[in-house]
Amino acid sequence: MSVAFRRESDDEHKEPTFEWPIPPGPNLVTPRGLRLLGEGVAALDAAIEAETDAEAKAKLQRQLRYLGTRKATAEVQAPPAEGSVGIGSRVRYRLNGADREVTIVGHDEADPTVGRIAFTAPLGRALLGAEVEDMVEFQGHEDAITVLAAAPDPEAQA
Repeated sequence: MSVAFRRESDDEHKEPTFEWPIPPGPNLVTPRGLRLLGEGVAALDAAIEAETDAEAKAKLQRQLRYLGTRKATAEVQAPPAEGSVGIGSRVRYRLNGADREVTIVGHDEADPTVGRIAFTAPLGRALLGAEVEDMVEFQGHEDAITVLAAAPDPEAQA
């Protein structure tokens, strides 16, 4: 029989398992983001304790290593000043003639479907440091965004 048709074991043909990638740069979070990381670690600890399947347990442990690292490296940001855009700001802005609103948060708590974007997202990077009535460059267009309002988001501070 040809060597090409011989299989040593089933394990040598499995896909490799990788750790969850840690985003580059500082791990800036809101107080809410730190609380969510802590809750995630506690929930995964409980799930690992209850899990009996070795493969499922390994997946949960991989998630726990990610969240544990993110929690340990979290840098909680002070609430931004009223009228200034920072991490934890609720920002109302005008882009292409439409008024929109987002909250700028840490990477792990971002959820664009509910208006929470990461400070590392292109829009988040463009808005950071701006103040009310500033016109901000975005996607290569100067004055593409007008900041209409900026205030600390009470939900991000909880």
